[in-house]
Amino acid sequence: MTDTTRDMLGRSGLIPVDEARQVLLDCLGSHIPDQETVPLDQALDRVLAAPIFAPEDLPAHARSTMDGFAVRAADTFGASESMPGYLQIAGEISMGEAPDGRVTEGTCHRIPTGGLLPDGADAVVMLEHTVPVDDTMVEIVKGVGPGVNILGRGEDIAHGQLALPAGQLLRPQDLGLLAGLGIDAVTVTRTVSVGIISTGDEIVPFTETPAPGKIRDINKIALGGQVRRVGAAVVDYGIVSDRWEVFMPVLRQAVADNDLVLFSGGSSVGMRDLGEQAIAELHPPGILVHGVALKPGKPVIIGLSGMKPVFGLPGHPVSAMVCFDLFVRPAIDRLAGRVTDQLPEATIIARLDRNINSAAGRRDIVRVRLIREDHSWAAEPVLGKSGAISSLARAHGYFIIPESSQGISQDTLITVHLYS
Repeated sequence: MTDTTRDMLGRSGLIPVDEARQVLLDCLGSHIPDQETVPLDQALDRVLAAPIFAPEDLPAHARSTMDGFAVRAADTFGASESMPGYLQIAGEISMGEAPDGRVTEGTCHRIPTGGLLPDGADAVVMLEHTVPVDDTMVEIVKGVGPGVNILGRGEDIAHGQLALPAGQLLRPQDLGLLAGLGIDAVTVTRTVSVGIISTGDEIVPFTETPAPGKIRDINKIALGGQVRRVGAAVVDYGIVSDRWEVFMPVLRQAVADNDLVLFSGGSSVGMRDLGEQAIAELHPPGILVHGVALKPGKPVIIGLSGMKPVFGLPGHPVSAMVCFDLFVRPAIDRLAGRVTDQLPEATIIARLDRNINSAAGRRDIVRVRLIREDHSWAAEPVLGKSGAISSLARAHGYFIIPESSQGISQDTLITVHLYS
């Protein structure tokens, strides 16, 4: 159960990471996003709105996967360097043209890689396994079985077979498959629009030299990159003062304009940090979570304005980016209709090269740098405070110390989640 007690600052008790995320996703429910049809060459990183079934066989005709000779496999059985077989060259296949003639017993056709297999042939002997006798005969020094060195009709994908499921984030290889099937446009979900606000009177654009007491805006660039990496669009609302009368109108406008809004710098509790109060003022239900049992990222705020998620992320860059991966990205995936439940995460097993302590009841996200060790990997923790963005830039990934643990011992094999 969620701890609804309040601490001395009036903040709700810390909630476990998984529970906090599930609270948000349960509130979003089975979101049905709007759809649109786009040309195939504009569909990269879009989410497929409906399943696609192959409208034809691919390939439409059997093709050779090697330079060599199209043969009847039975004519090559037993052929070897000591006892070669001999076949009459009855024809030659040209690229881009239909085969002319038929392979009959004791004959073969020259064929290039990708050439259409002539009638009568059921295999291809690689050029390297032949010796020319003259222009009309070839010596076979290694036999082949039926189907060897060819791609049969529909062997890539058969007519009517599921090509891509609904909810698939379209990758370059997916677009290649659809192109091969002659599909020139796809129905995708509408791109999720994410409004980003940087808050704080101490923040200046990253293009400026900060005066004493000021800092450059790191989060807008870093979080914007994370948004784009998951196929969503960024709407920049600039750097906004953390005074109520300035911040609140901008937040309301961002919520009105976008599917999801995140601001950073106002999630900790203090006199000038208005994140909790601002989200509470939005259209119900308001605040869902304030504070999770997480390091870094403890003070994150998760809220809803109607059905639009609103996130108050910590001002420290590392904390903000960790919270994005744990909470914001799943929300974007849900709004986009992307199916992620069955997707494997990019991970690697590595040996932890030092002891790392943790507090029981809290999930720790520990950044690591991978070091090659003979035939395995070692994970070297990249230690640094949550305001040190270089600790993320130097890391290859992270591992998790679960809430039930008080640390991980040196030489333990850990699962490292790789940064993309």
